[in-house]
Amino acid sequence: MDYVQVALTAPEVAPLLTGLRQEYDARYGQGAGESVLDVDAGEFDGPTGAFVVLLDEGTTVAGGGIRRIDDTVVEIKRMWTNPDYRRQGYASRLLRELAGLARQLGYQRVRLETGYAQPEALALYRRLGFVQIDSYGPYENATAFELSLDDVTTKPRH
Repeated sequence: MDYVQVALTAPEVAPLLTGLRQEYDARYGQGAGESVLDVDAGEFDGPTGAFVVLLDEGTTVAGGGIRRIDDTVVEIKRMWTNPDYRRQGYASRLLRELAGLARQLGYQRVRLETGYAQPEALALYRRLGFVQIDSYGPYENATAFELSLDDVTTKPRH
């Protein structure tokens, strides 16, 4: 399986967005999934952004995107792994793919935010070398992370 670059509006992304909305509603309360709609789909388009999905015989396994914050920083958003495929390394692989795309586009750092009810994500980002930073987005109680693409690899630290 390889990642395929697609538009956020591609049919392969629909299961990802639906799953993400359901997950946010389950973890943070009814209506929390509406935050999936807080960024215009065009922000994930080239030449400043990208969105990728991993497919297994037509099933959306994982995906996520990057969008420009400024000339040197890109944000990872809409990252999700199908529950049937979790705990198999797809999220780590996705982060490495997105970091590679960010490098190709000339960015120096990637940022992302996650919530308190996603302990798996918090652990993953720390394990992959992301450093916690001050929150920068609109979400209350979000935990923000940053990864320098210049001097930090995206390989897991042991």
